[in-house]
Amino acid sequence: MARVRQKGTAPELRLRKYLWALGLRYRLHAKDLPGTPDIVFRGARVAVFVHGCFWHAHDCEQGARKPKTNAAYWTEKLGRNVDRDRRVQAELKAVGWTPIVAWACDNQFVVAAHIESVLLAAAGALPE
Repeated sequence: MARVRQKGTAPELRLRKYLWALGLRYRLHAKDLPGTPDIVFRGARVAVFVHGCFWHAHDCEQGARKPKTNAAYWTEKLGRNVDRDRRVQAELKAVGWTPIVAWACDNQFVVAAHIESVLLAAAGALPE
């Protein structure tokens, strides 16, 4: 597990590339926010998490995969990750932030377009 990256993953880099191409500027890995979001738009109060499907138990093919060895440990571990994700999102909402989850299996270009629309709505340019 020591080789599993927390920052600079391929899906995160792809999403950042598309956001930058759309002209959106952001901050990375805000340690002062719950859960240390991967991408932060402070002005609009939007926090983006780029989740790996396996580590956060997504309901896709990759997230549904379960290790065959030490299954009890991994079931508990992934369950704790999901619980933590829910708690962090609730904490962000409680302090007025909008959390967005981008999954590794998602088309990152589509996710970037969604983030852009959320930012425009937050700025008042679009009705929610």
